[in-house]
Amino acid sequence: MPTTTWNRHHILSLADFTTTEYDTVLQTAASFQEVLSRRTKKVPTLQGQVVANLFFESSTRTRSSFELAAKRLSADTLNFAAATSSMTKGETILDTAKTYLAMGTDIMVVRHREAGVPNAIAAEMDRLGVRVSVLNAGDGQHQHPSQALLDLFTITTLIDPHRPRLELLKGKKIAIVGDILHSRVARSNIWSLIASGAEVHLAAPPTLLPKFFAEFISEEVEGRSQESEVRSYSPNPQLFLHWQLEPALQNADFVMTLRLQKERMTAHLLPSLREYHQLFGITRTKLQLCKPNVKVLHPGPVNRGVEISSELMDDPEFSLIQSQVTSGVAVRMALLYLLGSGKV
Repeated sequence: MPTTTWNRHHILSLADFTTTEYDTVLQTAASFQEVLSRRTKKVPTLQGQVVANLFFESSTRTRSSFELAAKRLSADTLNFAAATSSMTKGETILDTAKTYLAMGTDIMVVRHREAGVPNAIAAEMDRLGVRVSVLNAGDGQHQHPSQALLDLFTITTLIDPHRPRLELLKGKKIAIVGDILHSRVARSNIWSLIASGAEVHLAAPPTLLPKFFAEFISEEVEGRSQESEVRSYSPNPQLFLHWQLEPALQNADFVMTLRLQKERMTAHLLPSLREYHQLFGITRTKLQLCKPNVKVLHPGPVNRGVEISSELMDDPEFSLIQSQVTSGVAVRMALLYLLGSGKV
């Protein structure tokens, strides 16, 4: 494992991650990727520790990969489901967290539909003076650090399987396409990709890519022409906003397409799914605008035929979607290891 000292007690956001921290996660995940390729895939690294998966919001990939990651590290796991918990009887979120604390939990992996819940639980653990780490597994429209880190790992290991590192993405053009308004994945990926030195191009209809994303990295929003507001805008030398797909895809090295989060849409933001697919859905034909060796990612779950065509999703020549799922276990092992190694 990398010998770099890890000082972060919680992982709540990527906004303040350093280059060293990114590289430590990537290199630690690469070590665990090698472990997962062995016949015996289990290591005793977190033996005796308890990882509680507090998922107040439903999930398949994130929850399952965190549970498997903890088990591969020999930790004991506790799984929480809101629908069958005492929260249906009026228990608060912080009381639920303290219940799991009383059971001896060392790491809490928290997912919630409201932004800030993992931060609130982390603040409560710190107030109580306990050595419990909190890992944000997705909170509202805020952050999803582990998804962005596994996306980063998937891309960098494609470029250099033996030594994935942040600098490999410097100068690469990466398009993020889809429901950016509601996407915590997009927000976390913006932070990690900007940190890598990549060019990040956001593309979506204006209803799903509001102008406030121009201020996501930079406050410099003056001097826009009317034409740039309609078609595209660059608030930062590395961040570009497009309300048409073509300029985002032009010569792109990687394309990340995002799910339309219809459950979060409180207004009629799209004329129809068919029209959305026609204008912003990713297909083989549209990828002809990109670099010849372009790769496509999607955090899942996928609305086939909406964000991406079925044939492209299943095409191993272009699609990294299954690789993302595989990478998720190694990256989440790395995160649990880095948080838990200081507790033994």
